[in-house]
Amino acid sequence: MNLRHLFRRVSAADKPYYALLKRIFGITPENIELYKLALVHRSASVGVGDGRTVNNERLEFLGDAVIEAVVSEFLFIEYPDAREGVLSKLRSRMVSRETLNRVALDLGLEAMLVAHPSSLVASRNNIYGDALEALIGALYLDQGYETANRVLIERIFVEYVDLEALEQTEKDFKSRMIEWGQKHHRRIEFCSRECADHVELAPHFESELLVDGERRGYGDARSKKEAEQIAAREAYERLHPATTTPDATPDEGADL
Repeated sequence: MNLRHLFRRVSAADKPYYALLKRIFGITPENIELYKLALVHRSASVGVGDGRTVNNERLEFLGDAVIEAVVSEFLFIEYPDAREGVLSKLRSRMVSRETLNRVALDLGLEAMLVAHPSSLVASRNNIYGDALEALIGALYLDQGYETANRVLIERIFVEYVDLEALEQTEKDFKSRMIEWGQKHHRRIEFCSRECADHVELAPHFESELLVDGERRGYGDARSKKEAEQIAAREAYERLHPATTTPDATPDEGADL
């Protein structure tokens, strides 16, 4: 028996973290400090006394790798006859910023995240999804891969991710807009630029989708690729506002 674990006192300040982890992961942590760090955004970095500051970025990096490994194994088992391309598309949807950010909000992580107020713009930089990745990184370090695997599948994906819906949803709006432009003889252009973030001191990207030289979509994200997808989605939804499923084909005369 682990007596240190049995008789460990939980400080009043740490109780909300223990409650959160019990609720969302179903675990009692060994090292609560890992999970507390996972909820510290770059904009609220903490000094550690030797001139360095720490935040959740390293744990986010680790959690991203753990999630991708778990999802890859999960899909390999769940879809024994699926080809590599199908599995890759499903995996990209399950681990996408959009999916992880939505799940993080469903889990209520926004109430525990420590960040500068001006950074709490989930639609732009998905900091809640990043925090979820960091928590998974902390879980992996604290409890091991098998526990992380079980938690992700049983308490995250089964509960919060509709796999059947993801199978039916194609998220590559950029490709769809380019195809639409070719079909209707319209010129599609993306104007993207890197911008400095005065709060986080980190780069992010803005992208405009131009149709025949006129702006029809705008995106703002941490990567150029994601910003262009957001801009393309905005323009695409103008083509058929009743649905965001790209498999639906706009009317021949659809206009933006």
